[in-house]
This record gives sequence, structure tokens and C-alpha cells, in this order.
Amino acid sequence: MTEKLTAATTSLAGCFGCHMSLLDIDERLLALAEVASFDRSPLTDIKHCGDKVDLGLVEGGLCNAENVHTLREFRKHCRILVAVGACAINGGVPALRNHIALEECLDESYLNGIGIENPQIPNDIELPLLLNKVHPIHEVVKVDYFLPGCPPSADTIWKFLSDLAAGREPSLPRELIHYD
Repeated sequence: MTEKLTAATTSLAGCFGCHMSLLDIDERLLALAEVASFDRSPLTDIKHCGDKVDLGLVEGGLCNAENVHTLREFRKHCRILVAVGACAINGGVPALRNHIALEECLDESYLNGIGIENPQIPNDIELPLLLNKVHPIHEVVKVDYFLPGCPPSADTIWKFLSDLAAGREPSLPRELIHYD
């Protein structure tokens, strides 16, 4: 028997939809467990990567300093890094704020929004520092593969992981990455 592929996942600024698509491979998770073991992941509730992970799947973009730190640490442990979904690839929906100054976004959200009873911008040492813009992950670390979609379908994720686990270069047919 060949050695199992070790995989880990992390979620940054996104909606967790890509992780839901991973779970949506349903009973194929059992087949995946035959060829891969999961390290850091909500599937295992392991919070930090082991020293050597073959495959790291990253969902979400970078909107704050904590996201950047998490991504850099995650990348250090992963031989192959995959940007999963629109947020990791191009900032996705969170990047819609990139066309508006951060101060203006904060004012609208916390000071001038409808129904705000105690207007104040949160300012606590425990809150991560917001970046001026939302960034895709490839602007901060080397990315080996990009898995498109919002989120990518379960079949797309399954095909990608199956190819890697079999030692093949991932090849996604048009129908898995074409969105009408």
C-alpha cells in the first residue's frame, strides 16, 4: 500500500462554502479516507498543521492581519497549496469593499447604519487589524493550484483530489469549471 496523502484545510475571509462543498462529496469521503488523512481541518478539529502536510486547501481571501499570519504559517507546512474558491483566488464577495475606503466602510457599518443604537467602531486589542483592501492569497504566498468556483462543486473538488491522490496532474474538464 502506498503512503496516504496528508491534507489540511484552513478558512480565511470567506463564507465556509468551500468547506461545505468538500463535505458534499458525501460517501466519497470514505473513499478519500482510504488515500488521504486529514491534519488541520474542521473534519478533525485539529487547530494547527503538523510539520509536513502534502496538500493544503485554503478557502477565503485576506482581509485582516490575522488572515495573513494564518496563511503564511499554513504555507510553511504545505508542500502543495491550493487556492479554493473565488475568495482565495480573487478576493470574492469580501473584495467588493475594495472600491470603498476602509474608513468609509467602517463608518457606514458601525456609525451611520440603520438601527445602530450605540454607534462606535470596535476597537479592542483582541480584534485583528483590518487591511485597507481584501487580497487574494497568491499576493502573499506561492499558490500551486487554483480551484475555481463560488464555491467549487463537490464533483470538482472530488476530481481534483482524486487526481492528486493518484499521482496525476489535476485536469478538470470544462463542465466542472464552466459556470453559466
